[in-house]
Amino acid sequence: MIKRLLEERIKEQLFKGKTIILYGARQVGKTTLVQNILKNFGNEGRYLNCEILSIEENLKIPEPERLKAFLGNYRLIVLDEAQNIPNIGRILKILNDSFPEIQIIATGSSSFDLATKAVEPMTGRALFFILYPLSALELKEENDWFYFESKIETLLRFGSYPEIFLSNENEALLKLNTLASSYLYKDLLKYNGIKKTSILKNLLISLALQIGNEVSYNELAIKLGINSITVQKYLDLLEQCFVIFRLHSFSRNLRNEITKSLKVYFYDLGIRNSLVQNFNTLSLRNDIGALWENFCVVERLKSNSSLNRNVNYYFWRTYSQKEVDYVEEFDGKIIGYEFKFSGKQKSKQIKEFKETYNAEIIQIDKTNFWKFAELKV
Repeated sequence: MIKRLLEERIKEQLFKGKTIILYGARQVGKTTLVQNILKNFGNEGRYLNCEILSIEENLKIPEPERLKAFLGNYRLIVLDEAQNIPNIGRILKILNDSFPEIQIIATGSSSFDLATKAVEPMTGRALFFILYPLSALELKEENDWFYFESKIETLLRFGSYPEIFLSNENEALLKLNTLASSYLYKDLLKYNGIKKTSILKNLLISLALQIGNEVSYNELAIKLGINSITVQKYLDLLEQCFVIFRLHSFSRNLRNEITKSLKVYFYDLGIRNSLVQNFNTLSLRNDIGALWENFCVVERLKSNSSLNRNVNYYFWRTYSQKEVDYVEEFDGKIIGYEFKFSGKQKSKQIKEFKETYNAEIIQIDKTNFWKFAELKV
């Protein structure tokens, strides 16, 4: 088992008067993480799976004493998949206000479900955390950077969901295809207007084939036979369920900068590869550049999140096709990054970007990725 960096951050916040809300994609390791925390409390901790109907029934009525009678005399209580409880925000507020001596950790597989139901009632009463698939930093903490380098091909082909990463190749393929064909849609299909799995699947495949490239709402709409507003709605839900995330274009000064464009990346490359059914070794692939770019961007996102570093992130492109893969704005400084899987390839140093924004452009390849992941470049 690989220890998650988020575990210590959550432990530091226990019993400080706040409800802990943890969300992330299904199968990403939320249950394992909270059960590891519970182990420290022995008989003073209780785990409740809110997908079980009897537990849902006992927790859905917002009466303090009734809730307390069901929960019992425990110091730490985990409500796993808490979004299944009707009016969960109000329930958590009552528990937080009425029984401040009890620490509640609530988890959910969709930020849309759990966070939107809990944010308003829990204003000032909750701390929110996101758990991502395994990160490069977590693999390095468990072993070293040499171990991580030996696993790069595995990560680019099969992704970093914990159970899949720790499986052999045949088991990983089976688990990934099951995850991509069932769990991936489980949360999404509950929402109004998301009724056709075929449209959702075709949208995901289109996005999977375009990682690293600009995405057009209108072009996707035409291809799928739906309108662009519906495309945006689907993308919103995919992002809120931690399947994809969007990068918007950076523009401040130059007239020929593209200002209304975006790229879409996958939180997990195993899911992406399952959608296009390509698990070939890297030596046989023609999409290695796109895979490496997606991998680097999402690992930077994980690193920023694990170290609680709030940054603005973009990509940069002009109408004349000059491009910087990834742009980070932090503490008044702008840095551009170009991703090359092989250190033998060299990035172009784009004069307009560097001079306009007083920025530097750094190439990230396998030789210096560890510095990028550790936020040292």
